[in-house]
Amino acid sequence: MKTKILEEFKTRFGTEPSLYASAGRINLIGEHTDYNGGFVFPGAIDKVIMSAIAPNDTEKVRVFSIDINEYAEFGLNEDDVPPQSWARYIFGVCREILKRGGTVKGFDAVFAGNVPLGAGLSSSAALESCFAFALNDMFNANSIDKFELAKIGQSTEHNYCGVNCGIMDQFASVMGRKGKLMRLDCRSMEFEYFPFASDDYELILVDSRVKHELADSPYNKRRASCERVAKRLGLETLRDATIDMLDSIRTDITAEDYFRAKFVIEEKDRVLAVCDALNKGDFETVGAKMYETHKGLSKDYEVSCEELDFLNDVARECGVTGSRIMGGGFGGCTINLVKKDLRDKFIETAKEKFKEKYGHEPKVYPVVISDGAHKVEE
Repeated sequence: MKTKILEEFKTRFGTEPSLYASAGRINLIGEHTDYNGGFVFPGAIDKVIMSAIAPNDTEKVRVFSIDINEYAEFGLNEDDVPPQSWARYIFGVCREILKRGGTVKGFDAVFAGNVPLGAGLSSSAALESCFAFALNDMFNANSIDKFELAKIGQSTEHNYCGVNCGIMDQFASVMGRKGKLMRLDCRSMEFEYFPFASDDYELILVDSRVKHELADSPYNKRRASCERVAKRLGLETLRDATIDMLDSIRTDITAEDYFRAKFVIEEKDRVLAVCDALNKGDFETVGAKMYETHKGLSKDYEVSCEELDFLNDVARECGVTGSRIMGGGFGGCTINLVKKDLRDKFIETAKEKFKEKYGHEPKVYPVVISDGAHKVEE
């Protein structure tokens, strides 16, 4: 990928660029907790967006996407927004840096990636973080702190791409460290690194390659459930709620609202339990909590689907240590904590059984917890 990007850059622009990369991400545990003021537990992975970039002494940005095979050119003023949706991520990052008083001048760029699209690994956050990090290094002497770079990516989604996302994806993409997961407190924005490196285990994503389109807006409905329960408890969010508090108002709320809140409260506690377990190197507890999360997402929060429940059952049957849906739900991936000596058998069985039942094989992505945004050494 690196060679391909550099060759394309030389052919198109003929100058000497610098190389930058930023990672996709996984979230080990802590789902639907971000908008409830709870914790998430992401890590950057060894799948990246990489770009060659060089200043061009103009006020124009000229950029080519190898993967889409498209070229875009745009200015740096607010009304210069490019027509291509992929180019808006880069334009938005430029604008958000400028709005914060930073410097961005014209540059040339060629980029490509190996973050699988549509698998819930946040390729858009990797793209934003790659360019935010690069422009901070190239034009601002790295004066913008890393957390602000993550916020620049988030604001790009909000203001230029029409996605009202939380901070987790960009945070993980910018702040990731090799062999470490990060517990992010979505209320205070404080974070802490936890060890995630083992000779005995690895993480494997199994992508069902299905996405169920739903007639209503399931995320907004679940968020509204959580907000109603928090309000009934006199709390700002469910972050400070306990199961005892929830049980005390059970007769005052709908069964649906009760089970939505139950999942969120239990998930908050599971994240903290996983942090303690990782500090002790106790991967069996980590795995048990992942299975609990899957059950809660499937039965209480009701964001799973038949295919993901099937993959979770296959993992359990194969003796996989932990498995759950990753992401919003209704399709996409399971994330699996697998003992290395079970790896090949699990992958083979999951592919075979899934194809037998649904007519196509799932895609499989082994992932390694890696560094976030960085300059690539030549």
